[in-house]
Amino acid sequence: MRIIEVDPAAPVYGEPGSADAVLTFRNLHGWMRNGQADEQMAAFFAVLRPGGLLGIEQHRALADVPVEEIDGYVSEAQVIALAEAAGFVLEARSEINANPRDDRDHPNGVWTLPPTLNVPEGEDPAVYRAIGESDRMTLRFRKPKA
Repeated sequence: MRIIEVDPAAPVYGEPGSADAVLTFRNLHGWMRNGQADEQMAAFFAVLRPGGLLGIEQHRALADVPVEEIDGYVSEAQVIALAEAAGFVLEARSEINANPRDDRDHPNGVWTLPPTLNVPEGEDPAVYRAIGESDRMTLRFRKPKA
């Protein structure tokens, strides 16, 4: 395993075309809030070989969320649009990380839920433990071969 330091504003994940797959888990909302999502997607596209895979797991909102209101959740449409704008093709969706108990209405956004459990003082953490982790989309994209 090799660990590399990456500048989130100008990311480079390796030599162009050197990776078979890129996976990112619960990161996209932060890059969107910080205006770095397009750069991240372009870096993923660059490092992947033609035919390579991009896997994204992300907290799922039910509708598009304005950047200034992102509290961890973004819509599938927003994620798909970012990936497609970078040149990726949506290949598959999975509900493996779905959680219908998550109503997405929490005082500290997604961070109210486990594993963070940033519960306001005076509230019972058991309520949020019972919900479990956030409802998440799991998407697979492919870099076209040509």
